[in-house]
Amino acid sequence: MTGPALSPLGLALRRKDRDRFQTALFAPPGQREALFALYAFNYEIARVPEVTREPLLGQIRLQWWRDALDEIYRGAPPRRHEVAEPLARAIAEHDLTQAHFAAMLEARERDLAAEPPATLEALEAYADGSSASLVLLALEALGVRGGESEVAGRSVGIAYALSGLLAAMRFHAGMKRLYLPQDMIADQKIDPERSVFALKSTPALKECAQEIAALARYHLGVAQAQRRAVPKAALPALLPAIIAERRLERLEKLDYDVLDPRASLADTRQSLRLAWAAWRGRY
Repeated sequence: MTGPALSPLGLALRRKDRDRFQTALFAPPGQREALFALYAFNYEIARVPEVTREPLLGQIRLQWWRDALDEIYRGAPPRRHEVAEPLARAIAEHDLTQAHFAAMLEARERDLAAEPPATLEALEAYADGSSASLVLLALEALGVRGGESEVAGRSVGIAYALSGLLAAMRFHAGMKRLYLPQDMIADQKIDPERSVFALKSTPALKECAQEIAALARYHLGVAQAQRRAVPKAALPALLPAIIAERRLERLEKLDYDVLDPRASLADTRQSLRLAWAAWRGRY
């Protein structure tokens, strides 16, 4: 984890995305800037629903990034932007796959919709597009493509996203955003206004959270089953699995009460957990 002083991009990422910043530090110094650029791009598009309540304005922001990426891939000079310029360098240096960026932007556009995902499968697909695509790009930046690494990366991304959505439910409720699948809401007869948005937990809500957590655990199992075949170089991109596992452990201890403020508390020992996992070559 030693290396040169942090760049302005790295310093900004440390403030904005603690999780991914910490995992990126385990990459070789020459590859960290590419990871910083990817994670900064993710932050830019993930926060769109938080900085604007108007879907049209959100779509305009996302379209700006679509156009910026199209220009980069056509070979045009990158737009003058603190993230676009280093992202263009990362794309050129590591031949990053444009389709992964497109999947991320498509998933973030779904964030602008008022209604929750229709089914658990739709929520899983959202996690795939928004988070797994980012892990696959990180693997490419580390020089790892295809095979068991891609299988592991996709599942790590989905598990990280699902566990994160559960931990952030109270935060999202404050913005009247809900990621519980509509079929679960209907089956469990959940009234979001009286439960989630009122920050009042119910047995039905806990049951839904437990089912989503089970899916996240399944994906962690899929990822971990690939360990022996995944090269050591892939590890920094897969370390979010450690964070996801810790979130799920905490939720289990809270009896899946996703509205408990403790569900979203920062793990004060996270950097140590990541260092221990990296030293052991585990994720």
